[in-house]
Amino acid sequence: MSFGGGRSAKSDTAKVELYTRATFQAMAGLEFGALGVPLLLHDRQPSGAWLCLLFLVHSALCAVLSCRALDWRLGHRERPVRLTVASAVATGASLLMLVLLLDTGTVSKEDDFGMLLMGVSAFGLGALSVGLRTTRERVWLVLGAATATAVATAALGMGWHQTWLDFVGVACAGALFVVTYVFSAWLAGVVRQLDAARELQTRVAVAEERLRFGRDMHDVMGRNLAVMALKSELAVQLAERGRPEAVSQMAEVQRIAQESQREIRDIVRGYREASLRTELEGALSVLKAAGIDCVVHGLDDGDTALPAELQSALGWVVREATTNVLRHGDPRNCVIRISTADRSGGRKKRGNARQEEVVLMVQNDGVPGPAAPVTGGKAGPRAAPGTGLAGLRERLAAHDGTLEAGTDPSGDFFRLTARVPLPEQDHAPGRPTDDDEAAA
Repeated sequence: MSFGGGRSAKSDTAKVELYTRATFQAMAGLEFGALGVPLLLHDRQPSGAWLCLLFLVHSALCAVLSCRALDWRLGHRERPVRLTVASAVATGASLLMLVLLLDTGTVSKEDDFGMLLMGVSAFGLGALSVGLRTTRERVWLVLGAATATAVATAALGMGWHQTWLDFVGVACAGALFVVTYVFSAWLAGVVRQLDAARELQTRVAVAEERLRFGRDMHDVMGRNLAVMALKSELAVQLAERGRPEAVSQMAEVQRIAQESQREIRDIVRGYREASLRTELEGALSVLKAAGIDCVVHGLDDGDTALPAELQSALGWVVREATTNVLRHGDPRNCVIRISTADRSGGRKKRGNARQEEVVLMVQNDGVPGPAAPVTGGKAGPRAAPGTGLAGLRERLAAHDGTLEAGTDPSGDFFRLTARVPLPEQDHAPGRPTDDDEAAA
């Protein structure tokens, strides 16, 4: 059994806050132990007991103030204004009391008056500084306490030498402890902010994962559902005519539904990655089954040599483009072209090397028209705009890629073009370039 389990179970933020509070309370205990107790033990006069009681009250106020002011800085409670005023009055009264006792001879310079004066100012101003908002307020606090002590000393006629010593002693001791207290509170606040930032980062990561999952579900199910709807409609028409081909069409719908179930399980498990060649072959099969003539240019062994992450990104582009062809247009022909292009615009980099990019273009002659009006209580199949292109842009942006979609200048074709930079070590020299395709 580990006896430190309770402490280790705390978070790092809670530990830092606990240690900071313990430090502030230890400071208050040090004030009473170092200043009050010696007076009670060595000074048998009533003044020693009263000073000891004064230090006890002052140290207790400083302990409570520093902890509550720390809670205020960390956002746990409201600002302790009344307690701050009470501690300021107690600190000022203690400094004035020491000066009066020095003037009357009750406390002499030989009785460590300087240590008592600097001790009260140091612990008092340090605790008060935690409850202030700005550095300017803390500077005025130290200068005000030192000036007030010097003015009281001078008013009692103790001479300029003692007045200067009191001013310097209170200012130096107060400034040192103000910096110490404020730095400790600032450190606790920074740790808490870092913990909040880490929690926010975790929430953002969860939100991004949810968006990714939703995007994957859209990409996977969009095309399959479109094909299932198309084949079901065809099966209904064949069944109405008494054609036996309706059975094969429904069997195909069943196969696609089972494949969709498998793909959904793969997505949930996080194992699925889109393969470029697989998606291209699937697009050919699906489009031809829908009666669309589809041709793929540039598919060779060089495409399979692309990095896996690029194949996955381009595979999702092919999948989404196929879904859009089936859902948002009425094409007869579709062309998919894969090529490479000079990304640097003819500028050479690092000697004779050129930065190239993979260009995937999907073009069809089914230019989508305006959204169909709602008639008979049902919306047309192309009435609702999709969100797949936005998801593709996010995928390609992760690889410094771009996506363009729209009709060509003639208005006869709808074209979707994806461009992804190709790492130099993964160049496939055998794949045709855009210039080669244009020449062909």
